[in-house]
Amino acid sequence: MSGTATKFADQALRADLDLPEERRFLFLQGPTSHFFYKLAQELRSRGHRVDKVNFNLGDHLYWGAQKAFHFRRDSSQLADYINQLFAHNQYTDVLVLGENRPVHRCLKEIVAKYNAQLHVIEEGYLRPHWLTLESHGVNGHSQLPKDPNWYRKAVKLIPKCENSDPVSNAVWLLALHEVCYHLPNILNTIFYPGYKTHRPMISGLELAGWAWRFMKMPRWEKQDAKQIAALVDSEVAYYLLPLQLDSDAQIIYHSPFDNMAQIIEKVLRSFAKHSPSAAKLVIKNHPLDTGYFNFKQFINTQAKKLAVSERVLYLESGHLPTLFDANCKGVVTINSTVGTSSLIHHCPTIALGDAIYDMQGLTYQHGLDKFWRQGQAPDKALFDAFRKVVIHTTQLNGGFYSVQGVKLAVPACADIMTQAQSPLAMLKDQVRQADDKIQ
Repeated sequence: MSGTATKFADQALRADLDLPEERRFLFLQGPTSHFFYKLAQELRSRGHRVDKVNFNLGDHLYWGAQKAFHFRRDSSQLADYINQLFAHNQYTDVLVLGENRPVHRCLKEIVAKYNAQLHVIEEGYLRPHWLTLESHGVNGHSQLPKDPNWYRKAVKLIPKCENSDPVSNAVWLLALHEVCYHLPNILNTIFYPGYKTHRPMISGLELAGWAWRFMKMPRWEKQDAKQIAALVDSEVAYYLLPLQLDSDAQIIYHSPFDNMAQIIEKVLRSFAKHSPSAAKLVIKNHPLDTGYFNFKQFINTQAKKLAVSERVLYLESGHLPTLFDANCKGVVTINSTVGTSSLIHHCPTIALGDAIYDMQGLTYQHGLDKFWRQGQAPDKALFDAFRKVVIHTTQLNGGFYSVQGVKLAVPACADIMTQAQSPLAMLKDQVRQADDKIQ
């Protein structure tokens, strides 16, 4: 469809849905960067209104001098506060980073009440050059289907998938933004006394943990690189368990586990009992772990109890594509985006939580105990269709943290947020219409 035809189709749909040309956006919490600031400028330049609610000093800092509402009360009063904002300002759209944060949980009911649209943005389902933008929710709340046949049909209806521009996502840059955002939050008790973080610990403790861990990281990286090289050269079969963060909404809301310790115990027990006796298990920590829980000690203790100490390798760091080597016989994840990377590298993969890619033909569906010996590589054609459809419907080329990444993503984000329908909703309609024609 040409650009002009698309514009006219969108205008017709907007009229059918009774959507105004001028949209009124309410932004709540966003990423620890200037992304929301730049996006607000872009939307205003297109004639739309953008308001923002700040909940802490980090929000305030990254929103700059732009006008904002400041919520300083107890969280029990938040729903009434947001309701009042909607009643006075008639917002058509809301944008949040992650719908499960405490300051966002009241939104779905309010958005439905006022017939507004909820846009949820997050890190990309496909890394490292993408962000995710969906209506209603992401990850376990995603509207993406879990039917493999739907992707096989949908991929035939979308334009050719363009290659993404590379985006810098250096860990040091993310760490810098995290420090800039969280350091002022030490004073939240004075300026935003009602704010309660969604993280497991207050900002000062997190910053101290990261600082201590990053100081030791160069030494760990050298040690881990040697261990990984020796592992790959040995040609010994191994499985990979990449850890997620205990504070990750993916663990809290979209998995049957309370924390990573529970997951490690489950995986180690199953590995000890059911895996090939010569195989190894590589457990890699998350790069943004604060270091307050001693995973190495915990893993060594559990492995010793199960008599598999010689078969378990713990890494604080490591290049994941290198670990997706031919000797890697499988990847065990909960619902991390490492799972999609594993599928890209054609590794057998199992998801122990709710993941958008967890479906027949992509991931193993018959339980962890059988996975060690029966795991199969994903269907290449299905994953190709899945990847192209996910990019077309939910992904923005860009990033939250680098200047280049923000510059790439902001215009595309504004384009999608001002359409009458999301790309996914439009594609679902197209697939439905194609099915109707066949019948």
